[in-house]
Amino acid sequence: MLLNVENLEKEFEGLTALREVSFDVEPGGITGIIGPNGAGKTTLFNVISGHLPPTHGRIFLESRDITGFPAHRIASLGLSRTFQNVRPFRDMTVLENVLTGLHAGPTDGLVSASLRLPGLVRREQRKIREVYHILEMLNLEKDWDKGAQSLPFGPLRLLEIARALAAKPRILLLDEPAAGLNRTETSSLAKILKRINQKGITILLVEHDMRLVMGIVQYVIVLDAGRIIARGSPDEIRHNPDVIRAYLGDREI
Repeated sequence: MLLNVENLEKEFEGLTALREVSFDVEPGGITGIIGPNGAGKTTLFNVISGHLPPTHGRIFLESRDITGFPAHRIASLGLSRTFQNVRPFRDMTVLENVLTGLHAGPTDGLVSASLRLPGLVRREQRKIREVYHILEMLNLEKDWDKGAQSLPFGPLRLLEIARALAAKPRILLLDEPAAGLNRTETSSLAKILKRINQKGITILLVEHDMRLVMGIVQYVIVLDAGRIIARGSPDEIRHNPDVIRAYLGDREI
């Protein structure tokens, strides 16, 4: 398994946000996590990615125990995430924003940097090529030199994903990437996420747009009040009475 979550719990001053959450994510697929507002989905992402410590339980990335690791260390091990609220560096260009997501390379030293030695120049050129390929995959290549502050909301969402991809993750956690997008933008996002997955990147997706989730995932986990109440294929989840009662209701999926 690529990611293992075992009996994860998170409490905030007596309030239990996650309770006995356990699941596995196999490499190479797209897994969706759904549930009503307040179910604990974002808290789960925050704990897995190292932005919050768990109260109880263990997290394993490729069999390595990463429980309690800081976020930057978990990212360096191959797990990247996005956030519900886009966080671009608005005074930078699109390309510069994505460059910030690249892992820092070896220190070049002041003399090398000041003289622009060939090795340093080649490394910078290679990074720029890597970033441009990411922008092409997300249909952002035409905006590479634009300031982030000039982008509409849809491309800003994609920019957040591009920065996460720059870290070369094996697993990518996406927190509501379709939030605020219209139907056309969401359809385009679905194609982009499939394209990312086809590059060998495993995706764990939190999302409220059921058309998007059910159209691209192979496996669904349903959270309610911090607990997993169901799991299975999209078709199994569509017809699960507990899920219908707790979350789906009459919504069209």
